[in-house]
Amino acid sequence: MKIIIPLYPNVTHLDFTGPHQVLSRLPGATVTVASMGGADIEAEGLVFTRLADLSKIEACDMLCVPGGLGTTDAMLDDDFMAEIRRLGSGAKYLTSVCTGSLILAGAGFLRGKRAACHWAWRDLLEPFGAIVDESRVARDGDVITGGGVTAGLDFAFVMLAELAGETLAQSVQLGLEYAPSPPFNSGRPELAPPQVLAAVKARMAPLAAERRAAVEAMAARLEAVQ
Repeated sequence: MKIIIPLYPNVTHLDFTGPHQVLSRLPGATVTVASMGGADIEAEGLVFTRLADLSKIEACDMLCVPGGLGTTDAMLDDDFMAEIRRLGSGAKYLTSVCTGSLILAGAGFLRGKRAACHWAWRDLLEPFGAIVDESRVARDGDVITGGGVTAGLDFAFVMLAELAGETLAQSVQLGLEYAPSPPFNSGRPELAPPQVLAAVKARMAPLAAERRAAVEAMAARLEAVQ
C-alpha cells in the first residue's frame, strides 16, 4: 500500500500529521509526504523538509489531500493540480481532510460524489457538482473524505479499518490512546454557543469572497474541459 500526502504552501499541518501518525502504523504501507520539486513547506510556523518530489512519484494506491489556508492557491496552480489528477486517476482510494476535498473536486474527482469538508467551506463543493455531506467522515465508493482538521484522525481510523480490519484499527487507537473527551462541546457550528459561532464566522469572513471567487473560476475551468 503506497499512500501519498501532497503538501502545498499554507497547508494546515494537523490535517496531514494526524492521519500520517495513524496510517504509518499500517503494516506494509509506505506513507510518503511530497511537495512540488520536494520544496520545503511552511505550515502555520512549522517547516516540513526532506519531502519527496511530487512529480517524480510514479503512482499510488491512496491519495490523501490535506486542507488549509493555501487550498485555493493550490487549486489554481496548474502544475500542482496536474500532479493531483495524474496520481488520483490511478489511485484505488481518493481521500482528503478538511478543505482538501476542494482540491479533489477541482481536479474533477467529486462530480456526483458525496464529500465532507470543513463546515465553513463545505458549500464550496457544490460548484464542482459534488454532494455536500455533513458527516465527520463521508464515503462514496472509493472517495473517502474527512471534515475539518481534527476529523482527519477519525478519517484515518476509518481507512485503517478498511485496509487492515477493525481489530488492527482498534489496537492502533488504543496504542495512541485516542479517546476524545474535549473540554468544551463547541466543535461543530450546531453545538457552539451563538456568540462563539458568530466570532468564528466573522474571523473567516475576509477569506470567504476570495475563496468563492477562486472556486467559481476553477469550476468554470473544469467545466470547459469536460
